[in-house]
Amino acid sequence: MRVTIAAELDYFFAEPTDVLLAVEAIPMPDQRLVRDRLTVRGKSSPLRTFEEHGTPGRRQWTESEGETRIRYEAEVIVERQPLAIAGLCVPPRRELPPEAISYLFPSRYCESDRLETYASRKFGNATGGDLILEMSNWIYEHFEYVPGVSDATTTATDSFLQRQGVCRDYAHVLIAFARAVGVPARMVSVYAPNIDPPDFHAVVEVWLGGSWHLIDPSRLGREEDFVRIAYGRDATDISFMTIFGQAQLQSQSVNVTAV
Repeated sequence: MRVTIAAELDYFFAEPTDVLLAVEAIPMPDQRLVRDRLTVRGKSSPLRTFEEHGTPGRRQWTESEGETRIRYEAEVIVERQPLAIAGLCVPPRRELPPEAISYLFPSRYCESDRLETYASRKFGNATGGDLILEMSNWIYEHFEYVPGVSDATTTATDSFLQRQGVCRDYAHVLIAFARAVGVPARMVSVYAPNIDPPDFHAVVEVWLGGSWHLIDPSRLGREEDFVRIAYGRDATDISFMTIFGQAQLQSQSVNVTAV
């Protein structure tokens, strides 16, 4: 499937400000970049690639001041099967590959240690992929998608207690549940065709059956359509734009279409 992406961010910076962008799609075996281009217009320094940062994703530095327009355009071929994790197993922790180990531990927004007792008691009768599906279904059935009820400080425990939030919050809770019962889980920022409202989207990947599998507990999009941007422990690692200072958002649009 071919996916086209057009994301545009307009900001005003009152003074020179360092900005770290993570809006570019990642080349991966199941998503191939046909073309892409990132531009920054306004009083900004040339983009500088930030590599060897320890968190997968394509990141660019710039310093901006005044009116700034950031635009990313891409065309990506996605070749991925629909979600099919039922029956898949997770190996004992000691047999996990090194890349999965760090995604077993609690993190800033996913305090899996605080939800361990609940997760074990509530979902203890299932295992592996069936367990993850049960957790995801529970979140979808018991949470209400409500923009504005969470902010940059809201954690998985907060969202679990509120039973409300947006894609970021749904993802944090599923990650915390999964890690609490020994399933490696990480957060992924994606472009998702035709989601409502159109925006950058946050989902989950779990390690099952020897590989990573995407799953969206909010069910706003289809896993086989997603284009990955970045992934990491939680929202800390996948922010599409990190501003080291003050800025005013003037407008934002994200248009993703499956062709």
